[in-house]
Amino acid sequence: MEQVVRASKMLSAGALAVALATGCDMSTGLTTIAPKPPTGATSVHAFTLDDIDGRPVSLSQFRGKVLLLVNTASFCGYTSQYDHLQRLHERYRHEGFEVLAFPANNFGGSEPGTNEQIKGFCYTRYAVNFPLFTKISVRGNDKHPLYQYLTEESPFPGEVRWNFQKYLVDRNGRVIARYRPSTVPLDEEVLEDIERALS
Repeated sequence: MEQVVRASKMLSAGALAVALATGCDMSTGLTTIAPKPPTGATSVHAFTLDDIDGRPVSLSQFRGKVLLLVNTASFCGYTSQYDHLQRLHERYRHEGFEVLAFPANNFGGSEPGTNEQIKGFCYTRYAVNFPLFTKISVRGNDKHPLYQYLTEESPFPGEVRWNFQKYLVDRNGRVIARYRPSTVPLDEEVLEDIERALS
């Protein structure tokens, strides 16, 4: 299991407020793009996203379930992991487990389609029945707040490396593990972690 410890940054509230308001780089005095403020979230349950059909879904509705959050893509070397994700979902869903898929086009243009095209691909090619969400950005200046939390504020910070990076979330919405894109969803380590979280 990969874990990264992030060093905390010390900055007075007043100085931070000025920097955010003016876009000023405090070390050089140069005007820059102001950083995004932290989400203030303590769990993934704080976020609401649109599903693949455009309906808002609060992740708080998954409170009490173990979740595997995955940024997905239709034209990637790892796209076949959709099959593994579906099998994983079927294997544990009756115990309170859900896979949540977040299509993203951040890597090599591997998710260029519309939400309707993504939905059709996933349903016809892989027959997925786990929740699919509308296409979002998982890195860069337009990073979705959920992924801002996952990559900057969760216990496992660090940028998403590629499609199909995975985050395991416990029943209280806390991130308890992160897996590389190359880690197959049915990997023994993933199964053991899911079973431990479910128990």
